[in-house]
Amino acid sequence: MKALFEKVKLNEKIELRNRFVMAPMTTYSGNEDDTVSDEEITYYKERASGAGMIITACAYVAANGKAFPGQIAAHEDHYIPSLQRIAQAIQQGGAKAVLQIHHGGRQSLQDLVPDGDVVSASTAITIEKNEARSLTLDETKQLIKAYGEATRRAIQAGFDGVEIHGANTYLIQQFFSAYTNKRNDEYGGTIDKRMRFPLEIVEEVLNVRNMYADDSFIVGYRFSPEEPEEDGITMDDTIVLVNELAKTELTYLHISLGDFRSETHRYEKGQQNRISAIQSLLDGRKPLIGVGSIYTVEEAEQALQLGADLVALGRALLIEPHWVEKVEKGEQVYTAYNENVDTVLPSPLLKRLKSRPGWVPGF
Repeated sequence: MKALFEKVKLNEKIELRNRFVMAPMTTYSGNEDDTVSDEEITYYKERASGAGMIITACAYVAANGKAFPGQIAAHEDHYIPSLQRIAQAIQQGGAKAVLQIHHGGRQSLQDLVPDGDVVSASTAITIEKNEARSLTLDETKQLIKAYGEATRRAIQAGFDGVEIHGANTYLIQQFFSAYTNKRNDEYGGTIDKRMRFPLEIVEEVLNVRNMYADDSFIVGYRFSPEEPEEDGITMDDTIVLVNELAKTELTYLHISLGDFRSETHRYEKGQQNRISAIQSLLDGRKPLIGVGSIYTVEEAEQALQLGADLVALGRALLIEPHWVEKVEKGEQVYTAYNENVDTVLPSPLLKRLKSRPGWVPGF
């Protein structure tokens, strides 16, 4: 357990008080104008005294990128005061505050984007079973700039960093995946062309970081390692992408998994733990955040042993907001939601959890 609570350096200028990260989780709880709600501020404050770093719910970077009701916005300057409230709420507890920046692509909701104009890497079916249109070349380049502008706003709002959301089938992954990218221009076709969009976003975000801050400002990247579709992402594809990401000035990489014990499905080196496979490639070049169904200290230790440098807690912190502090003190923690735990969850989030029995143990 000692290793989990030791201070850890992400680079020469960034030190976290422990190896725990609060994973980014959608709250569905923003105000109607897409600013942060008081309930969300309470939610972040309650969890900020334990983990070394908190990654926020995703903030959308362009008007046509909103994928959730109650999602916070980062696509215009007038949202900076809203973002500042979140950063300050987290930092007051001693955690590093990282804003996750995101575009839903074909996962965006038609009734939440201007004129119902949902876009993707290619023409595709949306989650509402309508058609998303293919982005033009000029629009693609504008969206790359949009991630940079959201980064500038995060810096001006006082955040300690941003995480580029390249996972969970949202826009960046839609460009990288041959399943959703059928383009025949410079952003589609070969894996090198499909990687171009994510890599240019990383370059843009880092350029903006260097313009308005320095390498004490964290820039992370989250990715999903595999897709189930026949022409979807394989672990071999991901190894190519991660190797390129490791060459950049990114501060960390964050693998998105439902279970940290999950193994590869399609990989030339055979079946093995996904965290271990990525760490074998990285070989210490970048810190790796591992995540997925970690509810106990024993599971957190297992994630470290598999190769994670940092351990992200998601649903465990919905169940026990002071999980980290309790574990450090040797106190028992719940592994399923219990109404007797003194916690406040934003009402829209609580309603969503109750509507999805089993997603969080105890509901």
